[in-house]
Amino acid sequence: MRWGNNPWKKQADAECCEPLKKFHDHVHRHHLEFMRYHRWFRYARPAVLLFNLIILYLLFSWAGFKAVGICFAVLIVIKEIVQFIFLLRLEKRIITPIEELRQGVDEIAGGNYDVRVECRIPNDLGLLITSFNEMAKKLQQGEKIKNEYEENRKALIANISHDLKTPITSIQGYIEALLEGSAQSPEQRDKYLRIIHHNVDYLNRLIDDLFLFSKLDMQKLDFHFERICIRKYLTDLMEEYRLELGDRKIKLDFDDVLPGNPTVLLDGKRFYQAINNIVRNAVGHGPDQGLKVKVKLYRRDTWIAVDIKDNGPGIPEDKLPYIFDRFYRIDTERAKDYKGTGLGLAITKELVQAHGGEVMATSSNGYGTCFTVLLPESTDSEDGG
Repeated sequence: MRWGNNPWKKQADAECCEPLKKFHDHVHRHHLEFMRYHRWFRYARPAVLLFNLIILYLLFSWAGFKAVGICFAVLIVIKEIVQFIFLLRLEKRIITPIEELRQGVDEIAGGNYDVRVECRIPNDLGLLITSFNEMAKKLQQGEKIKNEYEENRKALIANISHDLKTPITSIQGYIEALLEGSAQSPEQRDKYLRIIHHNVDYLNRLIDDLFLFSKLDMQKLDFHFERICIRKYLTDLMEEYRLELGDRKIKLDFDDVLPGNPTVLLDGKRFYQAINNIVRNAVGHGPDQGLKVKVKLYRRDTWIAVDIKDNGPGIPEDKLPYIFDRFYRIDTERAKDYKGTGLGLAITKELVQAHGGEVMATSSNGYGTCFTVLLPESTDSEDGG
């Protein structure tokens, strides 16, 4: 299954169609009104001409030429008045809106998508102007997204360049030192080789995260959703973490207070990546001694919730809103340790949202951090294939 075919996005697609349906009904209603007016004018013109001929015949039959002249003069005056009213109405309802629409098109052609044409006339021209305003709005939104994407692309390239250059420079320096024989003792050579290995390992993780994030960003990452019992899945996962973290003297507690046996639509591999990034973040930023990680499974309203809490240094309040941004690091000085690529939490957010869920974090500086993952419960009517 592609992310774009995620069943949790069907509701959003339906909501997007609702404005289009309303606009279609609006167009249809006013088009019928315009057609009524058109038929009325088409049939009324011959009738008016016939009425005028009858009046002239009666005037010539019953009155003299003087009366006919006066009648013609009155008719001419009435005609001029009616024509003036008609032209005034035509200018207000047709000519002026068309001129404003032409100016708006020129503005759009010049790259100004802020332009809007005011028109409250319930006819087809009014519908055309409404469509023009909708088009200008969509072009403006598209231009905004394009500019944001361009800025993100530039920032991404700058961050990638910086994050690649630092370890590569370090590797190059230590290799040159080894080639020049600067490391005299075996212990020093081993130290240089360990540093080189550490940097190469960081580069591999960075490239893997970049590849995954780029596929998520382009919505080209394959997802294989299955209906899974979340309790069993997390219980097995926590057993694996107990073995892994236990070797590093890190205590892990798992508290399961979820009632019943609800299921969720889950891609086990991708969801593991999301959870692992949070755990890895806690380990990378936690204390060297006495780190504790507590995982809690419970229900929050209609959501299945998973809390992952640590007793680390916590996150300052002013930095908390940015922790899910790509390449954002809380402590830039610790980046020299290459414990994280700066993409882990951004990837976690994308993966959880692809499951129809949300992820958030709460923290107090000095009192640890708690990440909360919310997943929608699966129902029998949903297909997890």
